[in-house]
Amino acid sequence: MRSLLELILSIRLKSFKSNTCTSGFTLIELLVAMVMAALIITPLMTFMIDILQTDRKEAAKSDTEQEMQTAYDYIARDLQQALYIYDADGITRDYNSTTPTLSGIRRQIPPEKPAPGCNDAATCQPILVFWKREFRPGSVNVVSTTDKNDGFAYSLVAYYLVTNPANATNSTWSPSARIGRFQIKGPINIAGANTTGDDAADVGFNRPPLDSSISGAKLKEKMNQWQAGTGTYAQPVVTLVDYVYNFPGTTTNSFQACAAPRAVGSHTSGFYACVDADEVVAQVFLRGNSYVRLYNKNNIAYNPSDNNSSYFPAVSGRIQGRGFLFTK
Repeated sequence: MRSLLELILSIRLKSFKSNTCTSGFTLIELLVAMVMAALIITPLMTFMIDILQTDRKEAAKSDTEQEMQTAYDYIARDLQQALYIYDADGITRDYNSTTPTLSGIRRQIPPEKPAPGCNDAATCQPILVFWKREFRPGSVNVVSTTDKNDGFAYSLVAYYLVTNPANATNSTWSPSARIGRFQIKGPINIAGANTTGDDAADVGFNRPPLDSSISGAKLKEKMNQWQAGTGTYAQPVVTLVDYVYNFPGTTTNSFQACAAPRAVGSHTSGFYACVDADEVVAQVFLRGNSYVRLYNKNNIAYNPSDNNSSYFPAVSGRIQGRGFLFTK
C-alpha cells in the first residue's frame, strides 16, 4: 500500500514540474525566422518602391506633356489674331534710319528696353513677337455714354524663352527654362472711344509704322522700323509655363532647323519658331523637361535616340495669323 502511494505521489510531482516549465523559441529559431522574414519582405518592399517610383515618373511625364500642350494652345489662339509676325531680321536688328531695309526692333523691346522680369539678354530671349488687333468690348460710345459699341486696338505681344543663370538658386522657377509673355496695348483710335474700353495706351506703346511717310516697299520693311514710345515699360514679362527644355551647350537638335531669316531662337532649345513674315505664318515648337520636374536638376540633355526621350514631351504646329490692318 505504501509503495502504491509513493508511486502516485512521484507521478504527480513529475506532472507538476512539467506543467510549471516555461516554453519558448531558441536563439537559433529566432535567427532562422528573421532571415526568412527578410527574404520575403525585402523583395516586396523593393517591388512597392519600384511601383511608386514608376508612378511618380509617369505622373511627371503626363503633367509636363499636358502643360506643354496647354501652353501651345494658348500661344496658338493668341497668334491667330496676329496681323504681322517678326522674323529674325526684325528681332535681331537695331533701328536703322540710314538704311531702313536693314532696320529692326531689337532695342525697342525687352530685354534691350528692359521690362520687369526681362532685362538681361543672356537669360531672356524673344522668340515670337507680333502685332495684333485686340478686341475691346464696350469701348466706343455710339450716341451717348450709355450706348456703347465694340472697338479694336493694336497690341504688341512677345513670347520669351527665359532661363535661370548658371548655378543660380531659384525657389520659384525650375533650373531649366520657362516661357514668358509680354504685351503693351494701344488706345482705341476712333471717335467716341471711352475709358471703359481702356483707351489709354500703355507706357512705351507706339502705333505700328504704317503711314505713307514710312519708307518701304513691303510691309516687313515698314514694320521693322517701329520705335517704342518714351518711358520705361511697366508691364512685366509674365510666366506662361515652366519646365521648358533648355540644356546649355548642347548641340543635339531638339527640332528640325529652318533657314534664316525664318529661324527665331535655337532649334536645340525647347522653344523655337520658324516665321514667314510675308505670309504671317509661324511654325511653333515646344519641348518640356520631366526630369527637371522630378529631380529639380537640369543635368540631362535630350537625345532622340535615347530610351528616355519620352521624358521630353514636345508639341508643334503651324499657325496662321488672321488679323488685318486698319490703316485709316
